[in-house]
Amino acid sequence: MPIRAPRRFLPSLPLLAAFEAAARTGSITQAASELSLTQSAVSRQIKALEGQLGVELFVREKQKIRLTLGGQVYAREIRDALGKISNASLNLLANPAGGTLTLAVPPTFGARWLVPRVPRFLARHPQVSLNILSRLTQFDFRQDVIDAAIYFGAPQWTGVEMELLRGETVIPVCAPELAARHDFRAPADIRRAPLLHLTTRPDAWEHWMRRYGVDDRAVQGMLFDQFSTLFEAAAAGLGVALLPDFLFEEELREGRIVEALPLPHSGDEAYYLCWPGDRDAHRPLALFRDWLLEETADSR
Repeated sequence: MPIRAPRRFLPSLPLLAAFEAAARTGSITQAASELSLTQSAVSRQIKALEGQLGVELFVREKQKIRLTLGGQVYAREIRDALGKISNASLNLLANPAGGTLTLAVPPTFGARWLVPRVPRFLARHPQVSLNILSRLTQFDFRQDVIDAAIYFGAPQWTGVEMELLRGETVIPVCAPELAARHDFRAPADIRRAPLLHLTTRPDAWEHWMRRYGVDDRAVQGMLFDQFSTLFEAAAAGLGVALLPDFLFEEELREGRIVEALPLPHSGDEAYYLCWPGDRDAHRPLALFRDWLLEETADSR
């Protein structure tokens, strides 16, 4: 049986909301204005919270307040908890039947590969409400209000369920004008051109160079945080970029970018669908997982 927390450890939402607003704004006056309460009402709620917890959360200095060290930690965690409650309420309103799936995805993969396919999923499962959030950084199921995530990398997570979706092959691409100017013929010729890099894969060029026997020392160049901006930089003639071929097929077909050399590279990393074990029985997740594995069957 679950252990019920003592009442003193479960303060009411009005007390927590008053504390969070005062902690975030650093002002009783601003917190009162935000909550449409009087200053004395906010002060009483904070005092009531401190009395319930038996801990001082603020240091009072004349007309100012500042968080204690314990109050700083508590404010951060309460803010996260209130955010989760708010998101849960929004999800419920969006789909009262409870069929909501919130998914975190890499931005370019989500925009170019996943979203164009979502209508097929929704046509099959119209009862499911799908929320898609972009994530450049790694996700944390303990902190993020998400049911699942699509992750690119090695399957090194512990305590997380994972399904392989597809691998990835990158190719060196650039603007047609840059390719004509440098007249690439051998792998080593790449070092004569400016190289463009993705911040989340800082050693991608080194891997490519080692694959084709090119000196990989002192590789430099401009940095970009998303594939979409990396592509635009390559198309603008700023340099050569390593891009996943399956995400930029249309641009290659149209000639906005061209292969600097027909030398692809496939590493050990791949795209995975990940979810916490306690969400395994979540019906929308199960439906989405089955559909996604069908969509990626030919790529595995």
